[in-house]
Amino acid sequence: MKAPSVSTEPAPVAKPQEREEPIVLRSQDLRGVVTLTLNRPHAFNALSEAMLAAMQREFDAIAEDKSVRAVVVAAEGKAFCAGHDLKEMRAKPSLEYYERLFSQCSEMMLGIQRLPVPVIARVQGVATAAGCQLVAMCDLAVAASTAKFAVSGVNLGLFCSAPGVALSRNILRKVAFEMLVTGEFISAEEAKVRGLINRVVEPEQFDAEVEKIVAAIIAKPRIAVAMGKEFFYRQIELGIASAYEAAAQTMACNMMDEAALEGVQAFIDKRPASWPKHTKSP
Repeated sequence: MKAPSVSTEPAPVAKPQEREEPIVLRSQDLRGVVTLTLNRPHAFNALSEAMLAAMQREFDAIAEDKSVRAVVVAAEGKAFCAGHDLKEMRAKPSLEYYERLFSQCSEMMLGIQRLPVPVIARVQGVATAAGCQLVAMCDLAVAASTAKFAVSGVNLGLFCSAPGVALSRNILRKVAFEMLVTGEFISAEEAKVRGLINRVVEPEQFDAEVEKIVAAIIAKPRIAVAMGKEFFYRQIELGIASAYEAAAQTMACNMMDEAALEGVQAFIDKRPASWPKHTKSP
């Protein structure tokens, strides 16, 4: 019987499995500025279930981290965010799934407002549907002149009800309804005029403009900004008399904080304030 031949070729070496990049990238600089970058450029940064969950985890972590002073929400690729992932949604056609998905998205959006630090949208490209909602929910927004905005669900037979909640609280009612019922795009300049974003700049000045806002925010005491943000959104839901009553209580508490005491004394002494490093910050 002939002995079987033995191969002298080396056995193939299994290639290490490539690690996929996170769908939300996080970086934090020494000043406490966190940048969260939507990282699904191949899908126009559509908000998949996994991306919504990742954003929620990041917001939850930031809420507990007193070293964070500001958050920038950015995106990879040409689009800022194309809204929900329609392919993923279509693959799971059930009422229970859709209710859970839209609730998950709403909770993530509300997480922005609940953070004790300002959140700035850095909009470099198209923002549609829930992507436009994300811009509206951020406390501030800077857009490149090439950016465009729409709540285009109505074009597909799906009215953008959830994005409409954010829009109607940021821009005039008739303007918001026009965007919702026509599904048409508006330019970055139009978005600024309508109150959806704060600033429009040319692409080459984009990052510098975002940095201007960030630098102005982090130069202020964290507690003053945190108390101010929390009260700003709370008073919007109150009647004017109740809002003023709550404002008096908030400002009195704010005035007793060591940061405010230092700031007022520095003004009286005509010197720069030396903000305390540790305050009773939220």
